Amino acid sequence: MLSKVAIVGRPNVGKSTLFNILTGSRKSVVKNQAGVTRDIIIEPCEVWGKHFDLIDTGGITEAHDTFSQLIREQVTEFLQTVDFLLVVMDGRSGLIPEDREIIKIAIHTGKPFLLIVNKVDKLHEEDVAKAEFYEFGEDVLATSFEQRRGVSEILEWIHARLPEQIEKVREGATIAIVGKPNVGKSSMINALLGQKRMLVSDIAGTTIDSVDTPFLYNGQKYILVDTAGLRKSAKRDDHLEIISAFKSQESIRRADIVLLMIDGTMGPTDQDARIMQAILEDHKGVIVVSNKSDLGREQVPEYRRTLKEQVEKVFHFFVDVPIVYTSAKTEQGVDGLLEKIEWMSQKLAMRISTADLNDFFFDVIRKAPAPVWGISNVKFYYLTQTNQQPPAFIAFANHPDGVDNSYRRFLIKNLKEKFDLVGIPLRIFVMKSRRGGKGR
Repeated sequence: MLSKVAIVGRPNVGKSTLFNILTGSRKSVVKNQAGVTRDIIIEPCEVWGKHFDLIDTGGITEAHDTFSQLIREQVTEFLQTVDFLLVVMDGRSGLIPEDREIIKIAIHTGKPFLLIVNKVDKLHEEDVAKAEFYEFGEDVLATSFEQRRGVSEILEWIHARLPEQIEKVREGATIAIVGKPNVGKSSMINALLGQKRMLVSDIAGTTIDSVDTPFLYNGQKYILVDTAGLRKSAKRDDHLEIISAFKSQESIRRADIVLLMIDGTMGPTDQDARIMQAILEDHKGVIVVSNKSDLGREQVPEYRRTLKEQVEKVFHFFVDVPIVYTSAKTEQGVDGLLEKIEWMSQKLAMRISTADLNDFFFDVIRKAPAPVWGISNVKFYYLTQTNQQPPAFIAFANHPDGVDNSYRRFLIKNLKEKFDLVGIPLRIFVMKSRRGGKGR
């Protein structure tokens, strides 16, 4: 069972903002009004290879209206079931009686917790903002969620307390097939398996269920999940449509590799881009499968060049995504797709030694100016790989918050080129070094 980490605090201190940052979602409502988050929201989350459930609780308040009392009782009771607490305070208002009561509740649970003083927007005010919270003898961290400052320290605190997780033994890579209705998903699964085992119709959306099927390729076992199409929007109140969309999302979450099928006669669309974003948000390997590529395509090189340009434009956030051109109906390109699946399965499981990583790392960071945090340069100490798929890496530095997205993209681009990982969605996390080591 996964550990549970709960975010608690009175209304309007930034709990939902923190929840959305850590989960990369907008499931918690964020408004500048006290008490807008009413329900307890639970989302699976992951930090540097360790998984846990993150919980956003309703704001605890001393108000005496019935609703506030229910929220307070609900949260207090629920906290007995969690493993760790993130107690969020407002640095602008300081320590007030309601905060004292919330901290007492946290202490009473007996669970480890981190006191987070949010809305400390100026670095030089951190020590003053934290001072009055030290009386409780707990870890105190000053942050500004709006500026994304302090988030890496929160992740480090969580990671250090989560138990080591042993990967389950798996029979083979799991493959999900997703895409808009009527792009040929069922025909493709028939082509991959070599048998007519699913109903195929010209009516968009006729495949409803997700069915797992194992198969062998070059002696390696794979598990194929066929899914119903992801709808752009619920234009009608159709129960099957809701179920199909849910199953598609579940299949993406369960998969190691996702085949995003697009209509080769039309090229990728904005809806395909949204599906791609959903795949990447779940950190899955992905292959774009351009189906129906045989229809009226006499100038094959020109067609493929044009389609590749369209893919790079629509999927601009992942321009090196692998593309395979197929016709599920004639089975053209299916062998190439199987080869690409085998290649990706190997790359997703690829391990790089820490020595090789750091030879690469320090060679690369010498080629570009170091990021700047405040008045100091960011200093890197070392790079290591996590146990995640697709491959992910942790860079240890003195000022993690100074490493912006553009510098991460620079590192990722060089990683892909150095270790033959072009087409694999890599991630780099940055953690504060505990040792204060001396890089090279």
